[in-house]
Amino acid sequence: MSTKPLPLTTELHAYLVAHGSAPDEIARDLAEETQVVLPAEAGMRVAPEHVAFLTFLTRLVGVRQAVAVGACTWLPALAIARGLADGGRLACFDTFEGDTGVARRHWARAGVEDRIDRRTGPVADLLRELPRERYLDFAYLGADAVDHPVHWDELVRRMCPGGVITVDRTLRAGRVLAPRDADDRAVAAFNDEVVADTRVEVVMLPIADGVTLARVR
Repeated sequence: MSTKPLPLTTELHAYLVAHGSAPDEIARDLAEETQVVLPAEAGMRVAPEHVAFLTFLTRLVGVRQAVAVGACTWLPALAIARGLADGGRLACFDTFEGDTGVARRHWARAGVEDRIDRRTGPVADLLRELPRERYLDFAYLGADAVDHPVHWDELVRRMCPGGVITVDRTLRAGRVLAPRDADDRAVAAFNDEVVADTRVEVVMLPIADGVTLARVR
């Protein structure tokens, strides 16, 4: 069974974004200021349709305990925190130790700052400090691809049955088909590992630069 891929032109992408729940003023402001604070990470910005998807998915799953991993988790953290169930908490891990006033100001504007526990340092070590039981409903993985396997393993073992992990940028602008650099190769290898992992069922979606969803058994 095969279908013809839909060519996502600039015009069609604009139509797609316009016909979904668009990021509000707070999300747009946070995205713009994050780019000023972290200009080197501009290529890791989260697409507007992905922001809406994260909030939608978090609400759909009924998430109460979540983890977000990655150096550019400020906007995803906002999106996830907005979708948490009453009393829900998000542990947000990254290695960036600079000023986080930008993120916290916008989290406060959105009324979700008290739901987010941001910690910095070696992410693998931070993940190992989490409770050992299976208590997480949702996890977002957006860190450097080379670290994905270690972070993935620490997360999967802590996910509730039926919990969801979402991994960002898993298509690398199509370069997973013909990797050009170490990051491309790392993502391609990780994608192979995930689809072979018997602990999860997986679907890859062509949202933004590729989003992998894994439901833990």
